[in-house]
Amino acid sequence: MDYKTSGVDIEKGRAFVEHLKIMAPTIGGFNGMMEIPSGYEKPVLVSGADGVGTKINICRIAFDYSTIGQDLVAMCVNDVICSGAKPLYFLDYISTKTIDSNVNDIVHGVVKGCEIAGMELLGGETAEHFRAHDYDLAGFCTGIVEKNDIVDGSNIRAGDVVIGIESSGLHSNGYTLINDMLSRHKIFYKEMPELLTPTTIYAPLVQNLLDEVPILGMAHITGGGLPENLPRCLPVGLTVDVDYSAWERPELFNKIQQAGNIAEEEMRNVFNLGIGFCLVVPPEVVADTQSLINMKSWVLGTIRTK
Repeated sequence: MDYKTSGVDIEKGRAFVEHLKIMAPTIGGFNGMMEIPSGYEKPVLVSGADGVGTKINICRIAFDYSTIGQDLVAMCVNDVICSGAKPLYFLDYISTKTIDSNVNDIVHGVVKGCEIAGMELLGGETAEHFRAHDYDLAGFCTGIVEKNDIVDGSNIRAGDVVIGIESSGLHSNGYTLINDMLSRHKIFYKEMPELLTPTTIYAPLVQNLLDEVPILGMAHITGGGLPENLPRCLPVGLTVDVDYSAWERPELFNKIQQAGNIAEEEMRNVFNLGIGFCLVVPPEVVADTQSLINMKSWVLGTIRTK
């Protein structure tokens, strides 16, 4: 017996690593290294880990794995930047039955995501699991922020304003419900190719905003929607009543709701409904902030005491 007949092709794995080195030259050693950038007096490293969940099933249905790597990067980076951190580097973990062209497409998507976020793909792991039935992805991101510049919501006060920034669709959340609807033939991928649209990476926008206006809090709107994620950036004793009529809900969400006969409260608690990221700013800079956002944005509500 040998490893190849058992299910793992060592030579194919080595060839894949050599190919990766072309896309990301830092890959290949036992670890990845990066110097802390100069100019920081009290640098703080900020880390996050996440995955893409069952959105990977949409790739199988669509025969397209070219964008899911960007989703992986986005889910991690968008969490890290909520503290005001600048993304430094990324590592990934890919589990697969065998290294194939889909794995190559996944990594290409990761590289693209890292380029958008302005950070290095420092390394990762591609594991061949002979008994695996599908691909599984996990990502790890580290950013850096000056200690005095950390955005933690502590300066938010009643009267401050929440600005919502558009999502590119479902992003990477709610897909367990979507997959259930697909299996029950309530919806069909061929009629909703937007289900595969990759998650927006907000890092470049946030870095620009931090240089121009005071950002008091930020929230990445993921699983749990606005009701679960927006309060995470607010101090104890404060809340916000989100005006769900403030923006026009993308038609994709209306189609999903109608096809599944999903209650409005459930929709709000599962999906982002077209808002992928939120900012909390002082009322006097709302207009300036929105003028700097090169995407659609809306005022969602005003912070108040509970």
